[in-house]
Amino acid sequence: MTSRSDRDQLEVQPASAEAEPDHPRDQAPVSYPNAEAVPANTGGVAVLDRPKVKADTAPDRSQPPGRLQVATDAVRTGVHKAVSKVTSIPTQSAGTTGRGVLLAAAVLRYSVTDTLTLKLPFGELIIQAWTLLKVTALPAVLMAIPFGAMVAVQLSGLVNEVGANSLVGSATGVAVLRQGAPVTAGLLMGGAAAAAIASDFGARAIREELDALRTLGIDPVRRLVVPRFLALMLITPILVVIVIAMGVGAAFLIATLVNDVTPGSFWLSFGAFAKMVDVWFTLAKGFVFAGIVAVISAQRGMEAKGGPRGVADAVNASVVLNVLLIVIVNLAITQLQTMFFPMAVA
Repeated sequence: MTSRSDRDQLEVQPASAEAEPDHPRDQAPVSYPNAEAVPANTGGVAVLDRPKVKADTAPDRSQPPGRLQVATDAVRTGVHKAVSKVTSIPTQSAGTTGRGVLLAAAVLRYSVTDTLTLKLPFGELIIQAWTLLKVTALPAVLMAIPFGAMVAVQLSGLVNEVGANSLVGSATGVAVLRQGAPVTAGLLMGGAAAAAIASDFGARAIREELDALRTLGIDPVRRLVVPRFLALMLITPILVVIVIAMGVGAAFLIATLVNDVTPGSFWLSFGAFAKMVDVWFTLAKGFVFAGIVAVISAQRGMEAKGGPRGVADAVNASVVLNVLLIVIVNLAITQLQTMFFPMAVA
């Protein structure tokens, strides 16, 4: 017989938990937060949703770029800017030319109508003419004297070789009348006068004076551009006469004092080849140059932007454009003069 304590030890304790199933399919399905829908043929086993990895095509900006990358970006940016600037040049040039043509047409129209109706500010015209003459007269003298002397020295050496010293006067007269006087006057107006006009209009544009005039109902073209245009027209004959007188006078002195040319033969040959039509063409060139200088300088000055740097850029652009156009227009007019009025002995 067993004792009571042995019976207590042999007594089976009740199970505190349910017995585990014998087969995995008897297990309860486990839900996972990232589990896909369980297909029918998986036997109830959940399939985890693997995270989809996207290809990282963008460059990694977490690390600072290397020297090669910095240099490549700089070159790419510079090339892009250069290409954009080059491709925009034709459009900008066409726009600038169009605005210049419209400004020239307005200046010519107002010059005629305001003069006939006596609406022209004559006081402003006289002041501008005197101001422009002061800045161009002395340089005209200083340019004409060396030009005439240089022509006389070069031609004297040439005619001495062929024994025709008397032709120094004719050659000097043709050179000064046809080319020296108009080109010198045009370059002076395109340099000193253009800089003065462009800087004046540029300063007014920066200070918004032109916008203030438009707000008051005053056209800046009629009030400011037209007087300067007519002022250049007034001083053009004066500059041409100064250049002709100084250039021919310097050539005369060099020919008679240095190269032993008699004064009579100098003036005789000068009068034989220099004709009145040369003077008219010289004046015509001067008036055309004056109109070009007035329109371009006013346009560049009125379109100045960006403070003092913008004014300086406007002055620089006006001088360069004026000189370039003066040379081109002089070549065209000279060609027409040679075609229709050939040089002949009077």
